[in-house]
Amino acid sequence: MTEVKFGALLDQSADRAQDVVGLAELMEQLGYDVVTLSDHPYWPERLDTIALLSTLVARTRRITVMPNLLNLPLRPPAMVARTAATLDILSGGRFELGLGAGAQQMWESIVAEGGPMRTAGQSIEALEEATYLIRALWTSKEDVEFRGGYYRLGGARPGPPPLHEISIWFGAYQPRMLRVVGAIGNGWISSSPFFPPEALPNANRVIDEAAQAAGRSPQSIRRGYNIEGEFGAGSGFLQGPPTVWAQQLAELVLAGQIDTFFLFQASSPDFLRRFAAEVAPAVRELVAKD
Repeated sequence: MTEVKFGALLDQSADRAQDVVGLAELMEQLGYDVVTLSDHPYWPERLDTIALLSTLVARTRRITVMPNLLNLPLRPPAMVARTAATLDILSGGRFELGLGAGAQQMWESIVAEGGPMRTAGQSIEALEEATYLIRALWTSKEDVEFRGGYYRLGGARPGPPPLHEISIWFGAYQPRMLRVVGAIGNGWISSSPFFPPEALPNANRVIDEAAQAAGRSPQSIRRGYNIEGEFGAGSGFLQGPPTVWAQQLAELVLAGQIDTFFLFQASSPDFLRRFAAEVAPAVRELVAKD
């Protein structure tokens, strides 16, 4: 049976610092599986993602914590590796790494912060190099030497090793990046406001084919979905009452399209409570009946 997981992508506005921490604590109490934060360092109205993840790790005991997704162009791979391992150690093995190549529409902002200017293709190549380096610094028994097109390490000492084998999730929408997910990723994340459910089958097919070509099992790759909607009497995806939400989400799980759902930019305690009470258990029940 498919293991369905539920989480949220929290709103991290600077004027709501304590709200974010409180929501993460509430999510843990309500039985959510994972709490995530986006990473846009060029938006000063938002709290720094790494600092906030550290606080969430310290204030929770069970729930998994991860970025959704960490901005790679503004965060050197060696530092990402050490930060991720540190958070994993501090959390008792509850950290996962969501890694983003950099959204093309944000590249001017990335450059303004001192980051590199890259094309879409270059950003994917850099992500592949970074992923190799991050994993090497977690696991290598020898100093890491690397001379790539975007990153270089001249005998970097590996470590600290994470407490558990950290999964690396990628955000992807276009075929080339989806193939990277299949070839080297542990998880995939897309967002329903930008990538509707009808786009999922073809994307998953690309991931599966790339995984098989790389000698990997497609079933080893988790499929995440940032979801947005409203409880009400509307029509369309996630626009009805909780029973409709449960049916629509269960259909995605049973079709093999998604296994992990993140409530998009969650900021309401009442919404989190209602979803946990009326949607999540109903989805699991529908999936279990199949």
